[in-house]
Amino acid sequence: MVDDLQKMNFKPTTAMYNAIMAGYFREKNISGGLRVLKHMQDANVKPDSQTFSYLINNCEKEEDIVKYYEEMKQSRIQATKQVFTALINSYAACGQLEKAKQVLLDPCIPLKNLNEIKSVLVSALASHGQLSEAISVYKEIKKAGHNLEPKATICLIEELGQLNGELDGLLLLLNELSDQEYWVEGCFRVIKYCVEKNHLSSAIDLFKQLKDKFKSNDIVMEALFDTVFSLIAASKSTHLQFGLDLLWAIKDELGLIPSRQCLDFLLSACANAGDLNNARLIWREYEVAGFPYNVLSYLRMYQALLASGDHRSADLMLKKIPKDDNEICSVILACQETYSGNLDSGRIEALRNVLHEG
Repeated sequence: MVDDLQKMNFKPTTAMYNAIMAGYFREKNISGGLRVLKHMQDANVKPDSQTFSYLINNCEKEEDIVKYYEEMKQSRIQATKQVFTALINSYAACGQLEKAKQVLLDPCIPLKNLNEIKSVLVSALASHGQLSEAISVYKEIKKAGHNLEPKATICLIEELGQLNGELDGLLLLLNELSDQEYWVEGCFRVIKYCVEKNHLSSAIDLFKQLKDKFKSNDIVMEALFDTVFSLIAASKSTHLQFGLDLLWAIKDELGLIPSRQCLDFLLSACANAGDLNNARLIWREYEVAGFPYNVLSYLRMYQALLASGDHRSADLMLKKIPKDDNEICSVILACQETYSGNLDSGRIEALRNVLHEG
């Protein structure tokens, strides 16, 4: 692109070079970004603070970070918030967390940007395994009467959740998010933690808050519920009871009708756990909610019946499943092979014959 502009006798500005460089770096094309720098130098176009922030942020070695920062200072270019942010992130990416922390000691950091730069350090420390250090910087920010930047708050919630942090700490961080978009993201992460640790009452309280925020937006609520139930379906059977209790809470405490996907995920969880009694309860919920059964629901119930050893009901359910699709037939055969310990060889062969006839 730069070559094309030069052929047209058009001299790009620093801002144009920066935009092209940013595009390369965004695509993780480091060599392409450095070629743009070479073009700038050959064209005698001076880099600015934005140029150096891009270069520093995409350094793969510590010596390159130092080189570009020194070049910037020698060029008497004033460091900006973006430059200090780049220094922290690049040092952290190179494993130099002590040097990332030392960036805050630079006397050139504008006071108005100090809290934002500290927040970047919190994220960098937390995401690189230094959670206690990240919390220490967070406490410094709070002591100074400031709030953590939303992105850093989300990062802390994520890392605390993964390292079995206290629920109270996660809720405290969540309450600091005033922006609705960030709050919803943080709320989902805390609910995910509640699912994993079986904190049902806290999960329900958070869903109530979500309902209050999205009273007129059923689509958002449905999407959030679906995502949570997908976690339950993919988790161990120990989370099944949590999912069932959450389902009843959605109906009784929140006054909402669970979506088809919620029921699909729960039925799948029941099937995976071989829990036929609860599978039958969920099966009835389709009718209560007004959802007609479809191929997926039949397949999941078929799996639950096979897993529990109810062969007669499984045979009846199998007759309801259309067998004109190879993928569906493959799923049926996979179920039979998985639960072959519950079937004698003659029954397996009979089932395969039914499939071939279908």
